[in-house]
Amino acid sequence: MIKYLLFCISFFICTPLIFSQKNEENTENLPVREHTLTIRKEMVNKAGKEVMGMTVNGTIPGPTLEFEEGEYAVIYVKNEMDVETSVHWHGFLLPNFYDGVPYLTTPPIKPGTTLKYEFPIRQSGTYWYHSHTMLQEQSGVFGSIVIHPKEKELAYDKDLVLILSDWTNEKPKNVLRNLKRGNEWYGIKKGTSTPLNQVISRGALGAQLNFWKQRMEGADIADIYYPAFLVNGEDSISYPDFNPGEKVRLRIINGAASSSFWMTFGGEKPILVSADGLNVEPIAKNKTFIAIAETYDFIVTIPENGQIEFQAMAQDGSGKSNAYLGKGEILPAEDIPVPDKIEMMKKMAKMDMKMGAPAIKFRPKKDERHAMMEKYGMKMEGMDKGEDEMNHEMSKKEHQEMSKDSSEMKDMDHSKMDHSKMKNMDMDMDMDMEGMDMNSEYNYDYLKAKEKTIYPDSVHVNNILMNLTGNMNRYIWSINGVPLGETDNIKINSDEVTRMTFNNLTMMHHPMHLHGHFFRVINKNGEYSPLKHTVNVAPMEKVTIEFYKNGGDENGDWFFHCHVLYHMMSGMARVISYDTPRDPRMEDYPMKNITKEGNKFFAWHTLDLASNDVDYDFVASNMRNQFNLSAEYGWNQNFEGEFTYERYLQDYFRVFGGVNVENEKSENLDDFSTTAVAGIRYLTPFLFNLDVRIDNKLRPQISLEKEIMIFPRTVLFGEVEYQADFGWVDEFKPGINYREEVVWNAGIEFLMTKHFSLMASYDNRFGVGGGLSIRF
Repeated sequence: MIKYLLFCISFFICTPLIFSQKNEENTENLPVREHTLTIRKEMVNKAGKEVMGMTVNGTIPGPTLEFEEGEYAVIYVKNEMDVETSVHWHGFLLPNFYDGVPYLTTPPIKPGTTLKYEFPIRQSGTYWYHSHTMLQEQSGVFGSIVIHPKEKELAYDKDLVLILSDWTNEKPKNVLRNLKRGNEWYGIKKGTSTPLNQVISRGALGAQLNFWKQRMEGADIADIYYPAFLVNGEDSISYPDFNPGEKVRLRIINGAASSSFWMTFGGEKPILVSADGLNVEPIAKNKTFIAIAETYDFIVTIPENGQIEFQAMAQDGSGKSNAYLGKGEILPAEDIPVPDKIEMMKKMAKMDMKMGAPAIKFRPKKDERHAMMEKYGMKMEGMDKGEDEMNHEMSKKEHQEMSKDSSEMKDMDHSKMDHSKMKNMDMDMDMDMEGMDMNSEYNYDYLKAKEKTIYPDSVHVNNILMNLTGNMNRYIWSINGVPLGETDNIKINSDEVTRMTFNNLTMMHHPMHLHGHFFRVINKNGEYSPLKHTVNVAPMEKVTIEFYKNGGDENGDWFFHCHVLYHMMSGMARVISYDTPRDPRMEDYPMKNITKEGNKFFAWHTLDLASNDVDYDFVASNMRNQFNLSAEYGWNQNFEGEFTYERYLQDYFRVFGGVNVENEKSENLDDFSTTAVAGIRYLTPFLFNLDVRIDNKLRPQISLEKEIMIFPRTVLFGEVEYQADFGWVDEFKPGINYREEVVWNAGIEFLMTKHFSLMASYDNRFGVGGGLSIRF
């Protein structure tokens, strides 16, 4: 009897706990909508070749998940691959644990397992999902999400989702490895390189010298060659079932890994009605730039006798995709001119602009944000002066006076000031200067919120400056000169407005995405500045965002990063933290796993097989560390081999040490000398590689090398090396004070493919020769 009573008591005590845990997420008993996503590795053909991809429910992109505002989402993600995976719900307001960043907020989905995501649907609009594990997004793990509002606010008849993407037949990790080694093949392959002959013929040699002086090869737009750009998984797709007169809401998502697009439409101008899932003031707009991870909704009217062409052209003009709506004669979309990179270089050379902000610094823990902003970027008199000063001073809590026209801004507290007013000051200046219109099409002034988005004046503002920094030569990307793996979390106070100013000090566009939040993008519309989850920052430009609280999710760590996949995976990311305890469910998943992702070693080889000598080079490198192995064997049996370890102290400066092995006499492989070497290596202005060293015989040596692309596939290269022996260790014969040796070579290389080149060279030791260069 006693056992029975104890059982009953235990049952009644535990039962509420069991059911409360089961229903703890859906506490309001919202209607449940379930979906299941299954991720597999499968052979796919997206660009004329069968390659291994990753599918979601058997397709690329994955299926569209539909919800209604006010429902409760339950999504099962099954991993049927042999590697971990994850899914992030891009643009969603949701509990931190279900955001989908493995090892940061959500456990990774191990092979052969299923993870259940569940959260209330608190919004409506157009969104998307994608893997946040390594480079899986590039391989196909992405898809669209449509959330219908409780009450329809816009007049339209039908929906159509168009998700844009880019496709490579290479393994994504090999793409990143090729970028890390500084190979120019992608630019050559898509015809966007700027060889010296074209630069000279266009009168841009001075501009090119200016770029070289600042250790930049030239203006750049996109990094990677893609054989196909896709819309809904196809390079061209038709939707003939729409009827004349129907209004169609096009929900356009840029789900590409590293490509932004110019969108144009045939026929009448479409009406832009939504950005990043939120409705904006409708505006007729045809040519629209969509950065990676952004979404835009347009309403188009199907014509009576024709079909609308929708065109998405890659930002660098290297390709496009098309969709057709309706029947009959095609109403063509506007063709966007291919960007002129040499003209961009000429315009930038006319500005007083200092480029080359470091991607990695000597002292990553030292706060040098404002000094970096002052040193690098555009320095035109009057330009952004007020904004720079404001951003530098806004962190002060005390009130300070400012003046505009003596009435509007007198005695205004910086921390309460609407940043758009300062922006307007810049915009109203006389900016009629050559080159100043270079990025004029990349602002967000056409977006106006339907309601005021301003925060209460009483709330204190915390200002954070984010200099966006990078190194194209080594393909490292960072914020304030510090990649993700070398920094701490950014602490966020939910009782403050967080104002971030992005100051882009690179030649690339950076679409910055903050997980789990919407933020104000400050533009000319002031109090009606739009809310977004992703904002594009154009080269050498500034953009300011603000956010305050987070709809009840003011806890946990949230990922914040550039949405160019290869930039994120090379260090341009941060974690913002509300400084709350970590979810105990993440105890077995250390955060360091995600911070280490951007600091992996990549290795590559080069083998030159020529008639006068054979050269082999091996490099294994991550952000700070590099191992080098080289060997050279000449026709006269001169052999030299060297192994070194080097440590990057800064982007362009590293120290090294190692051993060198060389036969004492030519044509004699029986007698070798081994010496220890140590020194520095430095990438100088004008892109010369300098090596200064000394060996254990106290013999100093200096060498200098450089290569220049003179024609689209043709590279000139040369190296000179000088070594002196002053007898500090070696003993000389009487009458000899010192010995010296000069070694030099020069040659030409013609790139046939990514892996093979024809080459010819002259070496002062081995004479003239030619052969094949192999990269692998």
